[in-house]
Amino acid sequence: MLALRDGVSVAETDDGMALLDEDSGEYFTLNLTAALVLRSLLGGATPAHAAQQLTREYAVDDDSARRDVEELVSALQTAHLLAPKTT
Repeated sequence: MLALRDGVSVAETDDGMALLDEDSGEYFTLNLTAALVLRSLLGGATPAHAAQQLTREYAVDDDSARRDVEELVSALQTAHLLAPKTT
């Protein structure tokens, strides 16, 4: 399951979502589609299910939705916003 690490705050906005890395003071903004995906993933959905939600809510094909989910997760990892995976 995907989770944000401790020290990352989330705020809903009119345009999507803002993430604050409290350690670095950096803000990250997510548009409406990225916010939908992140909410889904944080709620326990698999990346495949999050991609399905994206195709239901927005005019995007399956392949693009899967790529978008993968790119979002990769960007969150690169920014060190995700909690370490536990096994």
